[in-house]
Amino acid sequence: MRCQICRYNLFNVEKSAINKRAKSPFLTIVVPAYNEESRLSQTLPKIAEFVNAQEYETEVLVVDDGSTDRTADVVADFTKQYLFMRLICVEHGGKGHAIKTGMLQARGEFAFLCDADLAMPITELPKFLPPQQNGFQVAIGSREAKGAVRYNEPSYRHFMGRVYNWLVKMMAVQGFEDTQCGFKCFHRSVTYDLFSTQTIAGFGFDVEILYLAQKRGYKIIEIPIHWYYQAESKVHPIKDTIRMVQDMITVRHNDRRGLYEKQLTPKLSPKN
Repeated sequence: MRCQICRYNLFNVEKSAINKRAKSPFLTIVVPAYNEESRLSQTLPKIAEFVNAQEYETEVLVVDDGSTDRTADVVADFTKQYLFMRLICVEHGGKGHAIKTGMLQARGEFAFLCDADLAMPITELPKFLPPQQNGFQVAIGSREAKGAVRYNEPSYRHFMGRVYNWLVKMMAVQGFEDTQCGFKCFHRSVTYDLFSTQTIAGFGFDVEILYLAQKRGYKIIEIPIHWYYQAESKVHPIKDTIRMVQDMITVRHNDRRGLYEKQLTPKLSPKN
């Protein structure tokens, strides 16, 4: 049943893109999801409520990263109720893999990455868009920028995050206090360039995308947000941190090889 749902929705995505090519939405919200049936049942209604309250046209793309639970079924039910919401199914490849798929199908002037847990309330999203922000090409949600507030995060998780951010600054992306927050916004002028060049399929994709953006000279801004710690996070504090450090090494290696100078769509690296 799940495979039938995925094929049906992929067909509808392609058909919709053809029919609406002349009228692109203002905003695309891309939600990667892996075994998120319980969370999405709670968060998709909040996203839908937000979308319905806006005057501009919005599309919501939920990318099911080969879930083994009922994630696809849950999303498919919501697509029947909300015509702006679509399901895209891919084989399991990692969070970066799912996000790349969604971002390359985004039609909005702005494409917003949104974690399925809504650790940042969806009502914070206007902070990333005009008229509150203008002239940027990449806007990243920050839990460390002045004015940001973290809620209920264990001290050890915060400490590990700061250590990782220090490593990011030393090895890849300088000038930002929080590269790993799951809420980011991209202007249409840079979306295809960045995500078609992406090679990292796992959690380390954020650093690669921001490394590329800095290399291209795109304007990047940090947006302070309110963020609520989620105990059911899919990120393992030790195992995934090691993998993300390995991904940073891969990014530097890719750059030395000249991979980021080429207009290619490289094969994704092994999943996390």
